[in-house]
Amino acid sequence: MKKIYLLVIFIGLACFSFTSGIQAQVSTTQKQEKIVQHKIDGLRVFQNPAARNVLYITSAKQLTKTVTIYTVLGKKVMFEVLFGTELDISSLNAGVYVAKIKEGNKVATVKFIKS
Repeated sequence: MKKIYLLVIFIGLACFSFTSGIQAQVSTTQKQEKIVQHKIDGLRVFQNPAARNVLYITSAKQLTKTVTIYTVLGKKVMFEVLFGTELDISSLNAGVYVAKIKEGNKVATVKFIKS
């Protein structure tokens, strides 16, 4: 009986050692990280720290941008489609924020402070 168990274990190990090409599926967060790696050409976010209620966002192509602002804890506090260069942040309290800026198919994240 012990020989049968050893034979089954040996055959199982031999089968698993020859399997190739098995990979874990890529999670959606890993796919999103690959998208975020694309940087926007010439992106500038200034007045940091933002003493006024305006944040200026410019880039080389000056296309329409979608801006999503999160707290440092990850809570979404603002979403805006930006046609110009001025983003009104008067509704935000003083603190540290992360802005996710999307222009075309490129995405960048920027940290800024509102004082």
